[in-house]
Amino acid sequence: MSTISPVISQRSRLRGAIYGLLVGDALGVPYEFSSAEDLPKQNLIEMEPPPAFDRAHAGVPPGTWSDDGAQALHLLSVLLQGDVDIEGRLAQGLQSWLARGELTPDGRVFDIGIQTQEALSRLARGVPANQSGLCEERSNGNGSLMRVLPAALVPAEGDHVLLDRARRQSLPTHGHTRSLLACSLSTLISARLLNGTGFIEALDQAQECLETMTIREERDELRVLLDGRLDPPSGSGYVVDCLWSSVAAVLRTRNFEDCVRTAIGFGNDTDTTACVAGGWAGLLYGEEAIPLRWREQLRGKQLVEPLLQRLTDCWV
Repeated sequence: MSTISPVISQRSRLRGAIYGLLVGDALGVPYEFSSAEDLPKQNLIEMEPPPAFDRAHAGVPPGTWSDDGAQALHLLSVLLQGDVDIEGRLAQGLQSWLARGELTPDGRVFDIGIQTQEALSRLARGVPANQSGLCEERSNGNGSLMRVLPAALVPAEGDHVLLDRARRQSLPTHGHTRSLLACSLSTLISARLLNGTGFIEALDQAQECLETMTIREERDELRVLLDGRLDPPSGSGYVVDCLWSSVAAVLRTRNFEDCVRTAIGFGNDTDTTACVAGGWAGLLYGEEAIPLRWREQLRGKQLVEPLLQRLTDCWV
């Protein structure tokens, strides 16, 4: 993939980021839990799977985003109101999402990660939002990585603000250092893509920045995160694999359509890998690069447009 990012308007990158995330998520929903071997050929991956394919979430209409997209929209809503008490306000939004399906196309939740569900139960019992996320090593699912993209899209004065947002938005559901660092690296990548940097440079710059800014006590976990790049991508729900599978999908392709199909092609947690990769591809290629048929098939756009208007207004 070229290291040069074409000249694309900031508005197109911002809108492409959110719609890329939502389209990738919705596209991946029917293929979730399938192994790579059981998936259709990549050129057949569409919002409506081939008739013979045993799709996941059979009752969910094509073009519907899942928990990934809903939680990302909640985070965007929180950050558009400022950086004060990100954890607490996001926790309230996640509880509203779980209870009433807020910011979902049909007002209902059909998918939730195990660790997120447990963390929200802890919140309901009165555990503070900055402590409700599970901190055990086994609790490094991709549930906070999947929603972190808006942390890079709202204007911020410096990388320290970006890192603060990335970490704080993770705490209500995923409190382990490895998850915090994965969200941090993803946010640094996204911020550089928004500025027009090519993906390879964005990745290199983000990694260098994170290595410089990581405190000594977290360096062992940073090494675990960075060493994950050496493993073959498998599209699993493990936060390290999800991050690097998404990176691989971008690096192996040259356009949005191939990127999200490649992400899904790894199998397993297909909606989340395509969600993360799709957000990056939307930043890299812009809104217009997302196939029109997928943008038209995406449901719930009336929920998205007011947030996007507020987001683009922030940059005027």
